[in-house]
Formats: sequence, structure tokens, C-alpha cells
Amino acid sequence: MEGITHIIKGCIAKDHKYQKIVYEQYRGFAFKMAFRYIYGYDKATDVVNDSFVKVFNHFDSFRLNAPEDNEKVLMGWLKKIVINTAIDQLRRDQMLPEIGGIPESAFEAADNHYNADKIILYNDLISIVKQLPPHYRIVFNLYVIDGYSHAEIADIMDTTIGTSKSHLSRARVLLQKEIRKMEEKSYAGSR
Repeated sequence: MEGITHIIKGCIAKDHKYQKIVYEQYRGFAFKMAFRYIYGYDKATDVVNDSFVKVFNHFDSFRLNAPEDNEKVLMGWLKKIVINTAIDQLRRDQMLPEIGGIPESAFEAADNHYNADKIILYNDLISIVKQLPPHYRIVFNLYVIDGYSHAEIADIMDTTIGTSKSHLSRARVLLQKEIRKMEEKSYAGSR
């Protein structure tokens, strides 16, 4: 694969060859971001595709850094765009809880940025987190997984810092209950 800096420059020039390389290389990463917020496969696909359209339409605002940092910066930029696009989709759907699960094939999307142990833990976490009510799930994802502050979450969610903290606290309580249930089932099954 060509150097990431060269690929980014090609995307800035709106060269479809380089856009395709970026799409294929980071599609799995984007899907994993989207699936933390959107659980319908079709809607998650739309979020990912909309995110890449935004990325490619605004690549001219991307600032190149030192060559060794460009991939990290690109992934951070893509992550932020996917998260914001997913939250916009949830707002359009009025934060209605999704029904159904994520097909197992969704977890098979190529993502070269995780090793096997991380993939297993990630899949387990997503399975538990997807059971949270939408507002709790979004705050949990933004704070715990994506590293946003409560002030940033309050701004994104158009709410207060106190509400963000409350949603996180309630999400943690619900997650602890689910983990205990899973452990009890696992313990009972091993007898």
C-alpha cells in the first residue's frame, strides 16, 4: 500500500483512486464506530456511507501532520465524523430504541487495527451495551469508549453536564447487572 500521506494528498485532490483506498482500508473501522450507536445493519451502512461522503467532501480541510502521525489523525477525524453522523441519525429517529441485533457478519468487516483478543472483548462489550436505552448508550459510548468529556457530551446531546453524568451512572448500573447475569449463567452452565 502506498504511504498514507500520499493517499491523503490524493484524497485532498479528489482522486477517486485514493478515495477508494481510504474507503476500503477504513470501512471496517467506521462500521465498528457506527455499530456502537446504530444497531440496524442498513442504518449503520447508511451512517458509514454518509460519513465517507462527508470525509471526501471535506478532505480539503484535513491538515497534514508529520508522516508518522497522519494515519492516527485521519482515524481520529473519521471517528469523530462517524460518531456525529450516527448521533444525527439517532436524532432523526427521535432516539427510538433499535429492535433486533447486529448480524455476526458485521463483526467480520476487515479492520486491521485490532488483534483477536480485542475483537472478542469488543464483540462482548457491544452485545451488552446495545441493550442500554438509547440516551444511556450514547453517553456511555461517548464517555467511556470514545473519551469525550461530560461538557462535550452535553454539547453534542444538547443537554446539561448533570444529565450526562446521570445517564453515565445509570448506564454503568445497568451494565453491571447485565455482566452479573452473564457471569451467573456462565457459572451455572459450568457446574
